[in-house]
This record gives sequence, C-alpha cells and structure tokens, in this order.
Amino acid sequence: MKKTVLIMLLLLVLLSHTVCKRHSTVCSINDDDLLPISHEFYQPGDLLIGYIVSHIFLVYDSPSFLYQPKGMLSKEPMSVTKNYQLPLALVFAVKEINENPNILPNISLGFHILNCNSLAQITYKATLSLLSTHERFVPNFQCDIQRNVMAVIGGYLPETTVHMADFLSIYNIPQLTYESFFPRQAGKIRFFSLYQMVPDETFQYMGIVHLLHRFRWTWIGLIAVDDDNGDRFLQTMVPLLSQNNICYSFILRTPKRTYKDEFIILLYRLQEQYPVLLESKATVYVVYGEPPTMHILRMFLYASENLPLGGKVWIVTSHWDFESLSIQRIWDVETFHGAISFAVHSNQPPGFQNFLQLIRPFWAKGDGFIREFWEQAFSCSFKISSLHEENERACTGEEKLENLPGMLFEMRMTGHSYNVYNAAYAVAHALHAFYIARFQHRRLIDGSRKAFQNVQPWQLHHFLRSMSFNNSAGDAVQFNDNGELVEGFDVTNWITFSNGSFIRVKVGRLAPQTPHGQELTINDDLIIWHRSFNKVLPLSKCNDNCYPGYSRKKKEGEKFCCYDCAPCPEGMISDQMDSNACVRCPDDQHSNEEHNQCIPKFMTYLSYKEPLGIILAILAVSFSMVIALVLGIFMMFRDTPIIKANNRSLTYILLISLLLSFLCSFLFIGQPGKVTCLLRQTSFGIIFSVALSSVLAKTITVVLAFLATKPGSRVRKWVGKRMANSIVLSCALVQAGLCTLWLSTSPPFPDKDMFSLNEKIIVKCNEGSVAMFYCVLGYLGLLATVSFTVAFFARRLPDSFNEAKFITFSMLVFCSVWLSFVPTYLSTKGKHMVAVEIFSILASSAGLLVCIFFPKCYLIILHPEMNNRDQLIRRKK
Repeated sequence: MKKTVLIMLLLLVLLSHTVCKRHSTVCSINDDDLLPISHEFYQPGDLLIGYIVSHIFLVYDSPSFLYQPKGMLSKEPMSVTKNYQLPLALVFAVKEINENPNILPNISLGFHILNCNSLAQITYKATLSLLSTHERFVPNFQCDIQRNVMAVIGGYLPETTVHMADFLSIYNIPQLTYESFFPRQAGKIRFFSLYQMVPDETFQYMGIVHLLHRFRWTWIGLIAVDDDNGDRFLQTMVPLLSQNNICYSFILRTPKRTYKDEFIILLYRLQEQYPVLLESKATVYVVYGEPPTMHILRMFLYASENLPLGGKVWIVTSHWDFESLSIQRIWDVETFHGAISFAVHSNQPPGFQNFLQLIRPFWAKGDGFIREFWEQAFSCSFKISSLHEENERACTGEEKLENLPGMLFEMRMTGHSYNVYNAAYAVAHALHAFYIARFQHRRLIDGSRKAFQNVQPWQLHHFLRSMSFNNSAGDAVQFNDNGELVEGFDVTNWITFSNGSFIRVKVGRLAPQTPHGQELTINDDLIIWHRSFNKVLPLSKCNDNCYPGYSRKKKEGEKFCCYDCAPCPEGMISDQMDSNACVRCPDDQHSNEEHNQCIPKFMTYLSYKEPLGIILAILAVSFSMVIALVLGIFMMFRDTPIIKANNRSLTYILLISLLLSFLCSFLFIGQPGKVTCLLRQTSFGIIFSVALSSVLAKTITVVLAFLATKPGSRVRKWVGKRMANSIVLSCALVQAGLCTLWLSTSPPFPDKDMFSLNEKIIVKCNEGSVAMFYCVLGYLGLLATVSFTVAFFARRLPDSFNEAKFITFSMLVFCSVWLSFVPTYLSTKGKHMVAVEIFSILASSAGLLVCIFFPKCYLIILHPEMNNRDQLIRRKK
C-alpha cells in the first residue's frame, strides 16, 4: 500500500513538471493582472537568501472603478537612494561568506532581492515570488529548477513585516526583519517564525524618558503617523511620560502617505495644525520616526518656510536614518541640526568601504536597482535622447559614491544595513550548525551539496534560536527567547551642513543588560545643539524653573508640569530647582534670606555684653548705690526724731529688702543656669514680700499710733515693735511657703525655646509651673493692694506725723508697674521678657525708694531744723 502511494505521488510530480515545462501558461499567472515587481537583484547559488527591500517607490493614483487596475501605476519611480546600501550589505555579506572556507564549505550562497512598495498587494506578490520559480510567478509551486530559499530578510516598515509574515509563517520559513516590530506579544503568537535584528522597541521608549530626565525636559511635543503604528507608539509613550512626571504640549498626527493625488491633501491637513506648533512652548519634539512620517514631515517643513520651527531639539526613534528621496536633495536640513536619535547599533565590517568604491553602473549583471539609483543620486541620465532639460547631463559611469552627500548615500555602514549584514551571517551560521549537527558522523562522497538537497527552511529555527557568534566587526550576535537581537541602541547626535551633508556622532549608549538606572550613558560634552541655542543647554518646560527658595504650586486647570512658584515660608527651604515642596529646617537651624539653605540658629539671652543688659545692670548698680547711701544716712541720723518716729527697725528692713531687690536683678542677666533659675523668681518673690510687708507694717503702725493717742484707747497695747515684726515675719513666711511648694513640685530649670523666634534659640528659665509663678506674683499684688488701701485711708492724718501719704503714692506706683507688667510680659519673647521683668523690679523698687525715703532725706539733709520733737508733735491747726 505504501509503495503504491509513493509511486502515485512521484507520477504527479513528474506530470506537473512536464506540464510546467511544455505549457508554462498553465501554472503561471499573468503579471498584467497584478501590480508588477519593478526591480530585483538575483544571484544564483546552492542555497538562497530572500530579501524584500523598499528602495524604489512607485507613486500610484488613487484606485477608482472608472479605470482598469493596470492604469494605477505611474511611470516615474522615486528612489530612496540611501536605501541602496541595504541590498549592497547583503551582497557584501554573501560575498564574504562564500569566500570564507570555515562557513559552509563547498556550498555557494545566493540571494534574490525584490523591491516592494508600501502597498500590501505588492508585498504579498514579492513574498510569493520568492517562493516561486525565478522569472515566473507560480504561487505555491516551483517549475524548471529547484530553488532553496532558506530564509527571507525584510520588513522596511512594521506593516511590511506583517504582510511578509502572513505567508512566510504558513511555510514556517525564517523571517529576519531589520526594522522594529512593535506588537511583540501578539506577533510572537501569530508569527512564530519571525526574528528581529533589533532589540525590543519599547526599550528605547524608556531610553527616551531617561534622556528627557537627564536634561530636565518636562514639556515636549509628540509627533507620530496617523495609523496603527502611531497609535501603539502613543499608547505606550503617553503613560510612560505621565508616570515619569513629563507632560506633552501637543500630539501631532502626520497623515499616512498613500497615493499620489493625496499629497496635496496631506499638506493641507498638516497646515491645519499650524496653531498647535506656533502656540506651543515646547522646545523638544519626540518623533516616531518611521520613514513615511519623516518624509511627510520634511515635506511639511519645506512647504512651510515661514513657520518658525528653528531652534528645536528633535528626538527620533530608531526607524529614522536621515534618508531622503532624490527630489529632497535641495531641501534644507538645517532644521534637524543637533537632532538626537536612538539608532540601531552599528559597526564597520572591514572592507565594506573598499567594496562600495568598486560599485559602478554595470558592476553586476543581475542588479536591477543600480540604474535608477545612479540616475537619481547623481542627477544624470543613461538615455541620451531624453536629455532635454538644460540641467540634465549624461551619466559617465565614473561618478563616485563617496562624493554624494550623506542624506543620499553613506559610505559607512548604517544601522539598518548592519542588521541586514548580521541577518545574512545569522542564516549562514544556522545552516553551518545544521550541517555539523546532522552530518558530522557521515562521510559524504559528493561533498556538502547533497547534504543540503533535502533541507527544509523550518529546520533552521532550532539553530537560529540557539545561535551565537561574533561577526567580522567584533560584535556578538544572539537572539533572546522572543526572537529579538540581544543588543542595545546607540544615541546619535546629527550635525548637518549647508551642502546637504551631515555627520553622525555617537554620544551615548542604551544598553538593556546594565543595572537598573544605568541603562543610558551619555557624554554631554560631545553633543552639539542647534545653533540657535548658542552652546547653552536647551530648556523645555511649561514655564520657567522654580529656583531654590521656591516650590511648585499647581495651576488649576493645567497639566501638572505647568505650575506657579511660591516662596518658601519662614523656617522652610528648598535647595533644588523645581522642588515639589519646601522642607522644614531642623529645630536648631533656620532658613536664610533666600530660603535655600538652613543655617544654625544662634543662642540669645540677656547678656552683659549687649546695650540693653549693660543699661539694666548700670541702673541696678546705681539704685543699689543710692539706696546704700540712703541707708547710710538713716544709720547716721538714726537717733533723730524723724527716723525714730516711724519704727526705725522697719525702715532698716525696708531699705535692706529694697537693696536686695535691686541686686536680685543680676540673677536675670547672663546665660541662665540651674542655680540662677532656681533663685531667680523665688528670691525676687521673697524679697519683695518682705519689702511690701514692711510697708504694710509701717502703714499699720502709723494708723495704730494715731489711734493710740486717743484717751482710753485699747489700741495702745498693739503699738510696738512686736506687732510690726509679726506682720513682716508672717507675710514673708507665707511667700516662703509658696516658693518652697513651687521648688518641691515643679521647680524652674534652664530651657531652650527654638520656635518662638525664627533665627534664634532663646535660652531661658522655664518656670516649671506657670500657676505657681502667678501665685507668687498674685501674693505680691495682694500685699500691695492691702498696703495701698490702708495707706489711702490714713492719708489725711496730720502731715508732720504721717508718712501714709507717701506710702499711698509708692503703692500706686508699685501697682501700676506690676499691672502693666503682666500683658507686656506675655506679649514679648526672648530676652525682652527678662528685660521687662528687670525693669518692673527696678521701677517698682525705685518707686518705693523715691516716694517713701526721698522726702525724709530732704528734711534730714536740707531742713534739719524740722527734724525735732516739737515739729513731730505739732498738730495741724
């Protein structure tokens, strides 16, 4: 049964081969029914590598039901002259492989290069043509000769890659694309035979974000083609920008180029977006740089010469290679001077430039691209009869590629050409690995050719996935599990010249294998910006920077990158540009005037070295000397009637307490310590209570003395030193008890107030218990009030025997001083609080001294005649 099936299959194959040989129209399709493949380059070999390139563009009219399909094709092709290096890279790689005895010995590699346009039907036809008989379009069948297409290179655009993969995945033929293929996950499932000679495209988007962060560009414009690829770019890029605190000013969608008569419509659509570009403050434009996008964008800029788009920083994705159509040679490229692109990593294989120098119009018989390339690159013609225009000249064939400007052709291998070069070597190494794995234990009589007679393309997948080698330029070539090249991107700075030439300077590297945060390395010194920036780093922000000392404040209704600058409040700083918030200084530091630095606070207290402390100390010493003088006078005239009349011992107690009150002012001056804080308020309270109780005792003594003069008065027994001493002692003991309770429960202690004053640390005595402090003051106020009341009612007694009137005035001064003390004390801070209390002590003590003792001194010194007994006992008439 098996033999019968095999014989029938063999007969079918022989029959079909005979039919194809004798009647070619049976298995071929008329090319007139399809859009033709315009250009190709074929070199036979034992094994073939297919390549679909987009080098020659044919402009189509819009389809219409009024005309036959064959009338859609225009006759004038346009050459993207720079793309001619792509097929040359494959030719050079195949040449090197065939000359290398260590790779596929005795096996010749060939290639079949076909040109396609962006239209899907042409790409489909070109793909099927690689799987058909050469020069005969027979889909899914090969006639005449056996063609072994082992792999196909191609995919100028993502949609071209998809169109090719629609067929190649059916046959499981390896497809190596040298352009980015964005939908990785979906593509991995749908196109399992696809390999990318470039890294993951989304990785370079993170590289763009890192680049924007490096130069602090937070306000940018986004430009992408208006199709599915542009949508995917924006769907990925916009969230990335938002997550990294970068805003976009606008999104410009360039129309997708389709047919010839739509070019004018494209320009009109772009001109409608003039206001977006004119009103934007963005200096940086991020462009999804597919070639159609860049061609239309350049067309737009060329047609809009009056649009002030100079002085922009263009950041372009890796698709762009600064290529130009031949008609764009006269277009100004100054706009893109200083542009930065994430270019596919490239290197220079040895001998490539020498190979290019040998290229001439008739250098290879099968090259179907050279004619259009040569004519459009050098602006000449091989048809002498068609030279009608004055500027046209005949092609001599001796023109040199190295004389062409860079946007038309480069002598150095570009990134895309380098990918094609590596793709050819990847296929060759996979075939070589397949040969070694399968036939290393066999000895083949006819050499290696028979080993590959039955090899199928799908058998190479295992070897491609596990393949790893170093190319002639020294770079490692290896695929990851997703079929992507394990490689990074070069950061390239483009420098243009007025003659249309340019140079590309490699200024950095984007490497995925590096640790997180170190993926992007840039040498800023190598970057040359657009001439309008005058060698200054370009800025691209929604508004001016917020300098140190200010923080960003959100603008209502605007994006988060647009903000106002609010000055930092007291005690807070911002030491960086565009701080989101001000930070508070440590407690022992304060902000400087610019609010951009925290500086240490200096300690403040009432010192002997400052004017206020000196003045108060001089006043205290002066009053102390005065009261000491008064005390000396009183002791000198202690036996005179005026001193003996009002209880001499109380007078001495009062004078000594006033002297001590003046001296206790020194406890308040100087840096507070533990001892001074304990003695400061308690000493003042006890001394003043003694002084006030002495005044009270003197007042009561005066009253009792006059009451005792009445006949039969019982008050006489209360008159004497015992009564006065008891009053002084009891009143002083009450105050001493309060102070003892204060010191035992919550005593005062040295403290630092860091918050009351912005620039100073107040060194002070913390009162411990504020309630006890005011109890001490309140008790003094009570004594003063009682003394004032008693003295007030005794003020009308005869003058010669009465000092109650002077006590009344002294208590009035005392009460006025201390009543004004409380609000003043509470409203001041720092050393001024201490100064207020010292002043109150001095003023109240001075009031007692002046009002009570100065009149007596006046009489003792200036009117001694009045200091006698007769005057004292004289009654007022």
